[in-house]
Amino acid sequence: MGSRVLDATTGLELRLLEMLPILLLLLLLCGLDWALYSIFDTIRHHSFLEYSFHSSHKLEVKVGGDSMLARLLRKTIGALNTSSETVMKSNNMPCLPQPVGLDARAYWRAALPTGLLLCLCLLQAFAYRLRRVIAAFYFPKREKKRILFFYNELLKKRAAFTKLRRAAIVRRAQQQKGPRHHLVDILHRRCPLLRPWLRRRCVVCLAPETPESYVCPTLDCEAVYCLSCWDDMQQRCPVCTPREELSSSAFSDSNDDTTYAE
Repeated sequence: MGSRVLDATTGLELRLLEMLPILLLLLLLCGLDWALYSIFDTIRHHSFLEYSFHSSHKLEVKVGGDSMLARLLRKTIGALNTSSETVMKSNNMPCLPQPVGLDARAYWRAALPTGLLLCLCLLQAFAYRLRRVIAAFYFPKREKKRILFFYNELLKKRAAFTKLRRAAIVRRAQQQKGPRHHLVDILHRRCPLLRPWLRRRCVVCLAPETPESYVCPTLDCEAVYCLSCWDDMQQRCPVCTPREELSSSAFSDSNDDTTYAE
């Protein structure tokens, strides 16, 4: 039963990991699109050139005299008199890139399928829980066995944690019982600033020793406890108290000993 929950959690993690390349690809494409748009837009703004050409032309032939030939030439050559003015403007706009940025709707269309896929992966865990609820409705005895299994497993872990915690407390107490170097005592007496680091510490929470701390009066023990930890230990020293006299309640929030359900 526990393996099923573990498999469901592992499956969810695997699906999220499988979605990670898709998310990275989507972010990469969006970032690349924005970068290319910025580059081409900068080129379009700073590479724009406009050419303006202005020219004027005037041709006039004057024929002097009052003779018949002069009048004939004026009528004939006078038609050649022309006057023109040319203004031409040109630019390189057709040769420049014309980038078109994606609007918010395009980004939403690209991100919506990925978001839906992510939501489906997250909702799959709730679907697995719903599967357990449905199975518990049709098979209540099986559900009861499952609950008892997890309850007993929790009690076993708590008992193991109790042993590890007591072993850690005993180890710290043994380290504190060792004789201190005379140099440490000299520094403790003459250097008030170093006293917080040279004082003994609580064997449970490692808090520095204070005048209110409790020191176990048992010979060859002298374990140090702060008031809160001493109350949590129910005023029993786990270092010098035999293990059979200690209940698991001294190391947990419960007031009862470990009892396995059947």
